[in-house]
Amino acid sequence: MQSLTAVVLGSTGLIGAQLVEKLLKDNDFEKVRILVRRPFELTHEKLEVQMVNFDNLADFRAKLGSGDCIFCCIGTTQKQVKGDKTAYRKVDFDIPVNAAKMGKDAGFKKYLLVSSVGAKASARNFYLKLKGEVEKAIAEQHFESFHVLRPSMLLGDRKEVRMGEIIGKGIMNALPFLLTGALKKYRGINASDVAHAMVEASKLDVKGMVAHHYDDMMKMIKM
Repeated sequence: MQSLTAVVLGSTGLIGAQLVEKLLKDNDFEKVRILVRRPFELTHEKLEVQMVNFDNLADFRAKLGSGDCIFCCIGTTQKQVKGDKTAYRKVDFDIPVNAAKMGKDAGFKKYLLVSSVGAKASARNFYLKLKGEVEKAIAEQHFESFHVLRPSMLLGDRKEVRMGEIIGKGIMNALPFLLTGALKKYRGINASDVAHAMVEASKLDVKGMVAHHYDDMMKMIKM
């Protein structure tokens, strides 16, 4: 049994909640530290809850602490920030990238990020461009291993109802046979499977940046 410490950002989200549950059950991890803005109800002998002000970099750095793996599932929506792209970037770029910079200084070896299929820093689409910029900025920190998970439509029960996603999920569930070959990476995937793949990716003996799409994630959860 290893004695690893994981830090999770975005632990209350669709993927993050599943991830925390899986890490707490995994014998390779002896401590799971979650950074949250608000009180967290779950208690567990391996769980360490840190309330943090992400805008206060000194507090952020202190609460991040030291460890082995940073798992980042944090993200917002246009609805939550009321269409404010600056506020959107503050969550989706600043928090993951600041965590990477501080984590590298603190000695973390691995960083695992939930991004998006199609992420590219040169993309015209705001969302895909932002995700690509996050990937690029974290890659520049040169962690021993940097795993980027790029799911398409996430399947699972959200607290927030999104009509576009309801329609998209219906299409994804009805027409998966059309998404084959190069299009397979656009298949919908369960949030629990992404979380499972993140845990498995953290155990891979690979160096540098590795991107994981649908097929890669599904293979990892069968390992």
